[in-house]
Amino acid sequence: MLPVALRSLRHRNFRLFAGGQLVSLTGTWVQLVAQSWLVYRLTGRATLLGLVGFASQMPIFLLAPLGGALADRFERRRILVTTQSISMGLAFLLAGLTLSGLVHEWHIVALAAAMGIVHAFDIPTRQAFLVEMVGREDLINAIGLNSSMFNGARMAGPAVAGVLVATIGEGWCFLINGVTFAAVIVALLAIRVPPFRPPVSPASTLTRIREGFAFATRERPVRALLLMLAVLSLTGMPFMVLMPVFADRVLGGGPAAYGILMSASGLGALAGAITLASRRDVTGLGGWVARAALAFGALLLTFSLSRSFVLSAALLLPIGFSMMVQISSSNTLIQTMVPDDLRGRVMAVYSMMFMGMAPAGSLLAGWAADRIGAPSTVAIGGALCVLAAAVFRWSLPRLRADARRLIVAQQMVGGDPPGGFGGAQ
Repeated sequence: MLPVALRSLRHRNFRLFAGGQLVSLTGTWVQLVAQSWLVYRLTGRATLLGLVGFASQMPIFLLAPLGGALADRFERRRILVTTQSISMGLAFLLAGLTLSGLVHEWHIVALAAAMGIVHAFDIPTRQAFLVEMVGREDLINAIGLNSSMFNGARMAGPAVAGVLVATIGEGWCFLINGVTFAAVIVALLAIRVPPFRPPVSPASTLTRIREGFAFATRERPVRALLLMLAVLSLTGMPFMVLMPVFADRVLGGGPAAYGILMSASGLGALAGAITLASRRDVTGLGGWVARAALAFGALLLTFSLSRSFVLSAALLLPIGFSMMVQISSSNTLIQTMVPDDLRGRVMAVYSMMFMGMAPAGSLLAGWAADRIGAPSTVAIGGALCVLAAAVFRWSLPRLRADARRLIVAQQMVGGDPPGGFGGAQ
C-alpha cells in the first residue's frame, strides 16, 4: 500500500517540491498558531480572531480569479518563486515588529491581509503546477501527497509552536517561518520544467476569467462539489479559528493545550490525505465526499458538547480525517474533470469556495462566539454541514453520468469507469 501512496515521488521535480514544501509549511503552521495566540493574548476577544481570519482570506475570494488567469497565462514556477519570496518578507516584518515590542493588533490584521493577497495568486498556481511536475497519470496521487504534506506540517507545526510560544514567545516563531521559506524557493529554482509556451488566445484577462467561471457553473458535478466546499468553509472550518477559545475558556488550558488540539486535528487530516493518496483512480469518490461531509458535521456537534480536554483532542482526530477526505476528494474530482487549458482558472474558483468563503465564516464565528459562546457557534456550524451533506448525497445519482463523461473526456480514467462519481466504493 505504501509504494502506491508514494508513487508521485518517482518524479524528480515533485521530490524537490515536496521536500521544500514540507519544511516551509511546517514554518507556516508555526506562524499561524503563534499569530492566533498573539492576537488572543493582546485582546482576549474572539471577534479579533475572526477579524484576522477574515483579513487573511477575503483577498483570496476577491483576487483568486485573477490569480488563476495569470496561472494559465504565465510560467507557473516563476509565479510561485515570486509569491514565496514575498511571503518570506512578510514573515520577517511581523517577526521584527513582535520582537521589538512594537506590534499592535492592526499590524497583525494588515499583514494577514497582505498574506491573503499573496495566497490569491499562490494557491491556484500551486494547484495547477502539480500536473506539470507529475503528469496526468500520477495527478491523483500528487494531490493526495500534497495534502499529506500540508497536514503533516499541520500536525508538527502547532505542537512546535505551542512549546515555542510558551518558552521564547511568538516573535521567534515568525522569524523561524521566514527562514523556512528558503527551502521551497531553492526547491522551485532547482525544478526543471519544459520551456514555457504562452497561450495563443488573444482573449482579454476578463474574458479568460469568465471562461473559468462558465465551466465551473455549467458542469453540474463541478458546481455541486464547489457548493459543498463553500458550505464547509463558511460554516464548518471556522471551528479552527475558535480553537484558542476552546483551549483557554472551555477546556482550561494554555498555548501548549492549543498546540495539542491543533496537532490532533492535523494528525487526523494527515491520515485522511494518505488514505486518498493510496487510491489508484477516482471511482466512488463522490460517495466519499458525501459520507465525509456527514461525519464531519456530526463530529463537530459532538465536539461542541465536550468539556474534557482528552475527549476533545480525541474527537479532533476523526474531525480532521473527515474534513480532509472531503476537501482532497473534491480537489481530485475537480482536477480530473477540468481541461488543462482551464486548470488554473477553475482551481481559482476552487480556491474561492474553499479558502475565500472562510473569511466570512471566521468573522461570523468570532462575532457569534462573543455572544452565544464558542460551543454553540460550532454546534450550529456542524448542523448546517450535516444538512448540506444530506442534500449532496440525494443529488449523487443525477451527477454521476455527467461526472463520468467529463472524466473520460480528460482521459483520467480509461474507458467507462464502473463506479464513477457516485459509485459505492
